[in-house]
Amino acid sequence: MMAESDIIIGIDAGTSVLKAVAFDLSGRQIEISAVRNAYDSAENGAVTQSMPRTWSDCVVALRGLQEKIDNLAPRVAAIAVTAQGDGTWLAGQGNEAVADAWIWLDARAAPTVSALAAKPTDRARFEATGTGLNTCQQGSQMAHMDRHCPELLDAAEVALHCKDWLFLNLTGVRATDPSELSFTFGDFRTRDYSETVIDSLGLAHRRHLLPEVLDGSRETRPLSAEAAAQTGLLEGTPVSLGYVDMVMTALGAGVHTGTPGAACSTIGSTGVHMRAVATEGVHLNAEGTGYVICLPVPNLVTQVQTNMAATLNVDWALSLAGSLAAEFGPEPDHADLVKRIDGWMERARPGRVIYHPYISEAGERGPFVNANARAGFAGFNANHRFPDLLRAVIEGLGMAARDCYAAMGDMPSELRITGGAARSAALRRVLAASLDTPVRVSSREEAGAAGCAMMAAVAIGAYATMYDCIAEWTTPLLGAPESPDRALVGIYDNLFAAYRDARIGLEPVWDGLAAMRACNG
Repeated sequence: MMAESDIIIGIDAGTSVLKAVAFDLSGRQIEISAVRNAYDSAENGAVTQSMPRTWSDCVVALRGLQEKIDNLAPRVAAIAVTAQGDGTWLAGQGNEAVADAWIWLDARAAPTVSALAAKPTDRARFEATGTGLNTCQQGSQMAHMDRHCPELLDAAEVALHCKDWLFLNLTGVRATDPSELSFTFGDFRTRDYSETVIDSLGLAHRRHLLPEVLDGSRETRPLSAEAAAQTGLLEGTPVSLGYVDMVMTALGAGVHTGTPGAACSTIGSTGVHMRAVATEGVHLNAEGTGYVICLPVPNLVTQVQTNMAATLNVDWALSLAGSLAAEFGPEPDHADLVKRIDGWMERARPGRVIYHPYISEAGERGPFVNANARAGFAGFNANHRFPDLLRAVIEGLGMAARDCYAAMGDMPSELRITGGAARSAALRRVLAASLDTPVRVSSREEAGAAGCAMMAAVAIGAYATMYDCIAEWTTPLLGAPESPDRALVGIYDNLFAAYRDARIGLEPVWDGLAAMRACNG
């Protein structure tokens, strides 16, 4: 590492935005360059993303940083990359994309998931991965491709995830990391592939598509000459392959700082609820749901339950308000509607309406898996208005978080939250009362990019261990605890009991509606 190299670039290719973020070696965020992400949806449940465009967007973001930071290229000590998880990004001859990637929102694998989950070998698969099958995962999607469009796999030479695809373009190396490997095709104890898992998915004959495993907190690969020419950075700059964005965000936001019982929730497009535990302390539930995802710390993993949709529900509710207002005049800007959320919350009484936040067409994956699950309200009467609807939606996010943590054991002793929605005081009050635990907000603006940059910082020797890096990059950025409102705690205890009973009771209704949709096209 050259003496003048004092910047680490963290790349976070999310579902909504691809960001390149510059940090100094002590973790201070310097600049950010962002590009809106784009993906395509179809009525058959397909949600796909252009692989070449994703790489070109990454190049644009990196070039954008150079416009903001003088003499950036020689100052870059390392580059790190993380991205949206799950999905299937197939590369073939010459490392070219085989087709558009199937991303995590793609719902086409639902029937294959049902068939695989019914196999007697699925429990052994779950006990190795610690992860329930769902439509998001590469294993499920590849199994579905193998049954219904094998030509995609036939044309492929390697099956990657989004961050792996970017790493390939940066370095020319085909690889994946221990986190996505272990919860899809491997064993979280060994952090390596499991033939039991691969066989259970029916993919033994596709084993050659699975790449080597690299731990970006221990080793890097050099930026290739071709990538250097495209990005304007220096050939040979160390590149670290980060872990999946869920754990990178949690690492950057404080999922593990040494506080017993602490947990971390990311409230973004999806809701990710995580607690750090020793490998031997993992609790595998009887239902076979959730994720176990390795952290870039020896013998430490995160237990995870994820809601398919979190703020997507709020976006939907605000879009109702906006489109209705547009009938009578100019449509309000989304940002203006967001500013009104706390006021609308204050005008509605808590715990009066149940809302299940299963707005995604892919259904739900945590703490239960049902591709047919759909959002819905219960408890409206003629006196309710839009503020009551919106409050129910946000309370539904609190109920969903509680449902997820309950599937992993006791409620957290403290909840660290990140994601855009963490800025809402109303949402923080709902979460604190729903879980009856203090909430702390990380002031880290770009936790995902920071998490992978932390891995690179350790890999290049800027810190001796990840614990040393956490102490400087993460712990000082945690805000003061916000205690739960005792009156709301009692209300939400009762609301959660009704929420869960309704959720269980509605499953046959969701399945029946799905059958009707199938019959009616």
